[in-house]
Amino acid sequence: MFSRVLGHQRQKNLLQKAIRCGRLPHAYLFEGPDGIGKRLVALALIKMLFCNNESACGDCPACQKVDHHNHPDLHQVGPEGNSIKIEQIRTLQKELSYRPLEANHKVCLIDGAEKMNLAAANALLKTLEEPRDQTLLILLTPSPDSILPTIRSRCQRLPFSRIPREKLQEVLVEQLQIGDAQAHILATLSEGSFKKAFGKDRELYLKRRRELLKTLTGLSKGSILPLLKLAQEFADEKDLLFDILEIIQAFYRDLLLLKHGRPKEDLVNIDLMETLEQTSRKEDTLSLLGKLDALTATRRHLERNANRQLAMEVLLLKLVA
Repeated sequence: MFSRVLGHQRQKNLLQKAIRCGRLPHAYLFEGPDGIGKRLVALALIKMLFCNNESACGDCPACQKVDHHNHPDLHQVGPEGNSIKIEQIRTLQKELSYRPLEANHKVCLIDGAEKMNLAAANALLKTLEEPRDQTLLILLTPSPDSILPTIRSRCQRLPFSRIPREKLQEVLVEQLQIGDAQAHILATLSEGSFKKAFGKDRELYLKRRRELLKTLTGLSKGSILPLLKLAQEFADEKDLLFDILEIIQAFYRDLLLLKHGRPKEDLVNIDLMETLEQTSRKEDTLSLLGKLDALTATRRHLERNANRQLAMEVLLLKLVA
């Protein structure tokens, strides 16, 4: 089953060795960026523990129950609203107090562990301090520093890295049946995240990106009304706004690289070379660095819940300056 998960070979080897030697810890902390395969590795590990054929075959009743989220010995916890609450952890503790029903272990998968509120985290800490036999907790997080140090210290930490762009690009060409140029753009903008590359961001990166950048580069210092309209359109895209900022940032990063003679392969927007070259002639290094700084500052302001409309208006005014 691990063979079906792309990348993360070191992590898969460590987990397989722990199972073979019977030396699984009572808790793992899988840490790394969202969408890169941490959850897939965790589910593959669970199948190896539960499988009727002891091989994570994917076909036996136990593996099928894991896939359908109805195995009685697998308990999954995630945020309800914006956080994981103490009531969820107390329910989990009650479940873990019973013996396994079908497998040799009871396993709990906590996805988004950094979102436990303080009461929930302290409750989970008690479980980690007094682990029961035949139980395994797997915590998944992109932000390990947001988890209580006392929880981190009681888990075996397993860091995960982004899938290399070249490897992800090969998979995209094969599975999505797209060309090398599109796969290059998608792999680069998704930053090694399967979730982004195969999910809702795909259309944004491949189709809307071109329209977005065409509109952006068409603005001028005197085009105030079109600028305000575009700022409003961006602000209304609440769920995609950070992805839009990443697209714009990649464009200006491309311009900076182009200014310094970097090869086409180092750029993201390789399908927009004419636009890049035309825009590059209007910019110098200092102006590009200033615009990249403005994009970074805008992202920071939005993370602090600044007014989206105002933030985008200020940004666009700086980008067309």
